[in-house]
Amino acid sequence: MVVLAASITSKSGKALVSRQFVEMSRIRIEGLLAAFPKLIGSGKQHTYVETENVRYVYQPMEGVYLLLVTNKQSNILEDLDTLRLLSKVVPEYSASLDEEGICKNAFELIFAFDEVISLGHKENVTVAQVRQYCEMESHEERLHKLVLQSKINETKDVMKRKANEIDKSKIERGKLEKGGYSALQSMSSMGRMDSGFSNDMRISSSNTFGSGSGFGITSEVDSFSTKSKGRPSAAVTAPAKGMGMKLGKSQRANQFLESLKAEGEVIVEDVRPSKAAAAPPPTDPITLTVEEKLNVALKRDGGLANFDVQGTLSLQVLSQDDGFIQVQIESAGNPEIKFKTHPNINKELFSSENMLGSKDPNRPFPAGQSGDGLGLLKWRMQSKDESAVPLTINCWPSVSGNETYVSIEYEASSMFDLQNVVISVPLPALREAPNVRQVDGEWRFDSRNSILEWSILLVDNSNRSGSMEFVVPPADTSVFFPISVRFSATSTFSDMKVASIVPLKGGAPPKFSQRTQLVTESYQVV
Repeated sequence: MVVLAASITSKSGKALVSRQFVEMSRIRIEGLLAAFPKLIGSGKQHTYVETENVRYVYQPMEGVYLLLVTNKQSNILEDLDTLRLLSKVVPEYSASLDEEGICKNAFELIFAFDEVISLGHKENVTVAQVRQYCEMESHEERLHKLVLQSKINETKDVMKRKANEIDKSKIERGKLEKGGYSALQSMSSMGRMDSGFSNDMRISSSNTFGSGSGFGITSEVDSFSTKSKGRPSAAVTAPAKGMGMKLGKSQRANQFLESLKAEGEVIVEDVRPSKAAAAPPPTDPITLTVEEKLNVALKRDGGLANFDVQGTLSLQVLSQDDGFIQVQIESAGNPEIKFKTHPNINKELFSSENMLGSKDPNRPFPAGQSGDGLGLLKWRMQSKDESAVPLTINCWPSVSGNETYVSIEYEASSMFDLQNVVISVPLPALREAPNVRQVDGEWRFDSRNSILEWSILLVDNSNRSGSMEFVVPPADTSVFFPISVRFSATSTFSDMKVASIVPLKGGAPPKFSQRTQLVTESYQVV
């Protein structure tokens, strides 16, 4: 059996869907389908009709014909079996068997026809198998999507917790400032003080005290705490309308700031950072921090202008008693990395055993260091190999008529999973945001600085490459450079790790924690 084409036509012979399984020109298949309605006689019960060259095997389906065009040497029984299977498949993908429904689901029907017929021969499949093959469900793909979604949800939860902590710190700071201001206001609203001493100190409704002239601040606080229950204090009531100093911005200033935000301006609130929003202090007796700062300059036409990595291993000790230690470290052993120890570190011990210890064993490491602590080890890596770059950026601006089309793509190395990636592209002075036609991730337009920021929350094996396309008014291509990039990662080039902590005075090794991060200090495409 050789099926030349499987088609669905209207009653008048108009081709709605047609899939050819042999080499055939469009004119020939349209001619065959247009001649089919003329060959069908009215009132006949046949399901096929023949011409000199081909055979039509058909089945009416409401307002359309399901049609197989075969050669005359094919087996008519196998053709009918194929027709019956197709008649069951078509309703699975088109609920309404009319011209509109068939045309709406044309591609799905063609894919289903391909699963039933291959190279003109019927496949041994069922309707359920055809649906399964067309859906192309993959357990690995579903698992990958679940893992990716869990990462995204976890990152969103962390962001929400940080936002809640910042909000709580603002509320607490506001309460403290309000409380101190109210106390100051209550002191300024005190009236005259009567002469003479009285053991029963009360706050009268006229804001006067029944105490002597020697009544100080301490007695004033005591009077607030010992006032009778149920009697409100006149000194802590709200000030009269229009009196005293007002905290916060005026209503007119708030309206002005809201109008700027609506126009896309970035408004930075003048708020002092609170202690609650800062990084949590170390809680373990010993904390070691591995940090690498990346300085990269990529050429816009390809190539590497500068690649420099500077790393630091820092130590924080809470108690002086825990300072009598030695730190055993491990690294990837990259020959391009050059290490340099602190002057008080035993260099011979480090060179022979990768152990960081003081030259004087009786002298402990200092405790209570601020910031990341005491720097024990520094290293530096420089390279001209472009494959060492974790993220490459390609920018292709082109001017066409009255518009400039800009295509940007990134490619990330498989060495790192990058977090909070932000690619900042300078733009010419614009009144409105650029027309972003396609983006993998999210974008934001900073109208004040005329910068387009492209953000990707996480770059891992699921999105090692991505692109963004936008259109702006005609501009010189050099306007879009230099492109700045910032990101962070939880792994480093040196793969520096703390293997163990060795106590010098014996006993159990103290508990320690390790923090590792890679951050960008200067990362540009020039």
